[in-house]
Amino acid sequence: MVPISLALTAVLLAPAAPPAEPSTLANRVVCNRYCDARDAAAAPADRTPVRTTLFGRSIVLHLNDTDAMGWAAIETGNAGDEVWLDRSFDGGRTWADGSRLGVTAVPAGQRGWRTAQYNVDDWNARGVGALRACGKAGDRPDVACTPWARSTWNAWDRRTAAATALMQFYDNGTGLFATTGWWNSANALTAVVDNIRRSGMTSYRYAIENTYTRNINAHRGNFTNDFLDDTGWWPMAWIGAYDLTGDARYLTTARAGAEHMARHWDGVCGGGVWWSTAHTYKNAITNSLYIQVNAALHNRVAGDSLYLQRARAGWAWYAGTGMVDSRNLVVDGISLSTCRAGNPAVWSYNQGVLVAALTELGRATGDASSLTRARQIADAATRDAALNPGGILRDSCESGDCGADGPSFKGAHVRGLAALNAALPDRPYSTYLRRQADTAHAANRTPLDTYGLRWAGPVDRTDAARQQSALDLLNAAP
Repeated sequence: MVPISLALTAVLLAPAAPPAEPSTLANRVVCNRYCDARDAAAAPADRTPVRTTLFGRSIVLHLNDTDAMGWAAIETGNAGDEVWLDRSFDGGRTWADGSRLGVTAVPAGQRGWRTAQYNVDDWNARGVGALRACGKAGDRPDVACTPWARSTWNAWDRRTAAATALMQFYDNGTGLFATTGWWNSANALTAVVDNIRRSGMTSYRYAIENTYTRNINAHRGNFTNDFLDDTGWWPMAWIGAYDLTGDARYLTTARAGAEHMARHWDGVCGGGVWWSTAHTYKNAITNSLYIQVNAALHNRVAGDSLYLQRARAGWAWYAGTGMVDSRNLVVDGISLSTCRAGNPAVWSYNQGVLVAALTELGRATGDASSLTRARQIADAATRDAALNPGGILRDSCESGDCGADGPSFKGAHVRGLAALNAALPDRPYSTYLRRQADTAHAANRTPLDTYGLRWAGPVDRTDAARQQSALDLLNAAP
């Protein structure tokens, strides 16, 4: 299946048309290998991933994976029944109202009929698409539609399918991921970059440059803002982009982010970076990111001593705060009145990001003690029953919906765990990561390869943050 994706890559990387509203794109005539409205009889492949029923009729979506096209059919119906396709370029959130692509009616003397074929994607406009089949009885107003689904182009396995599903949330006009926030978009871009490296699928490499150019001057510039943890996620995204592309702009921007964070390190409680420019809280995630960013920059900037000094100082301060508790679990932050761990909340991302930071620090220093400490934390995090009920990672907020931030947590956790796993010769977390991925794929996935919040299932709802975490998981699993 890889050669098919590579053929698509060449088209996707061509100059893009100006961005348009997703619902407008959905209604335009699309020409990829073939143009819309191609006879379904010409399809060399036929897969039926989803169907629904209405008053005894079957409404079926057919996909031609060879050409990345699809058509709708109605079966066991009557003359006058109608069938058509809807097409969406944002994962089914919007489509062209009233477009009814290929709408046709069952002719007299027939029990079933089908539309022509329509393209799933719009390669020239970087439209990552989905189709659904819809129909109605000729004598009733009720309409039924199948779930959304798509072809296997750029989705030849579960890892690439999850990346393509994440890109359905990508807004080419803003360079960010719709349905989620600023820092979550940094994590989503990181997941896409990691997927390119992991899978070899370069079709979505354009998102790196697009995100950079559209947002370099946002907020405080250079992907910095008033929250130092938000700032820390972006340098890691740009370090990943630099590793992939070799483009020095991305490393320069990561360095600017590191400087912004360093300006908010002070002597209150002996050191540490503040969570925000308001200087009200010092917490685990901000300081784990500070260590990780600085260690990663040291590992990439020739002749550096400053970044290494900062990373070492960051870990020395962190280790003395008690934020890694007696169970070897990371708690959320410190109390300014005691300068010791004061917020006992245990979140998955606090474990994984510190593990990633210590892994990067171990590479920077060559000191095995960093990896030893990272392994102790990872062991505790993967074995803790509260974090892993039934053996599947779960944050405590999942009894609700985890708000805007929480859906990104587990992705950051497994990304860090995978970095440590790769650095250890015995690969101790491979089985754990594989179990998480197998469970999520089986129990928490839609026909469009989007994922919900709870990896043990069922799907609650889908958005870019949930999908980012799932893609991080599938990137991480062996």
